[in-house]
Amino acid sequence: MPSGLLFDLDGTLADTAPDLAAALNVVLRAEGHSALPLDVVRPHVSHGAPRLVRLGFGTELQDDEFERLRTQLLDAYADALCEETKLFEGMESVLRRLESAGIPWGIVTNKPGWLTEPLVEAMGIMARVRCLVSGDTLPRRKPHPDPLLLAASQLGVDAADCVYAGDAQRDIDAGHAAGMYTVAVTWGYIPEEEEPGCWGAHRLISEPEELLEVMIDG
Repeated sequence: MPSGLLFDLDGTLADTAPDLAAALNVVLRAEGHSALPLDVVRPHVSHGAPRLVRLGFGTELQDDEFERLRTQLLDAYADALCEETKLFEGMESVLRRLESAGIPWGIVTNKPGWLTEPLVEAMGIMARVRCLVSGDTLPRRKPHPDPLLLAASQLGVDAADCVYAGDAQRDIDAGHAAGMYTVAVTWGYIPEEEEPGCWGAHRLISEPEELLEVMIDG
């Protein structure tokens, strides 16, 4: 059986979309645009601030304008980082089962550390997470395998004995490159044009509880 479980953060472990959508709407309103409904923003959240800026303001922005809006978005998000963010339904019971079974778990995300660490702290899980690798922890981030390999080392588990769960193609690519068992989750932030079944994951799941079949009950 696997010895450790690593999660992507946004769209896999935690539902961060409401707070990210709220931050985008702060910037949209400040720039004289109409706010976007959550269901429009949600599928794009896993692709980070750059995707959200392009969603709100289009793809033809000049570099300096894009960077200005991206900075505004991140600042607005940092000001209200954990208003509505929470673990996905069923995830808390999964974490408790892992912990009671002595299976370490951690987070590997492309979100920068200056946002990741206060968010995990605000969610009340910092003391439980065994490793936390952010998008700027290393020079290269997902889909490169380096962050996952570092996380496995911090867990004290061989990469081949780790499972990585994520809601984006880059998560699965990174997991494969690190030699891990990969799980694609369908409750995450997946644009309509993407098909998780085509990402090449070892397993596709639709409920957090299915992670226990991979880790414990398989």
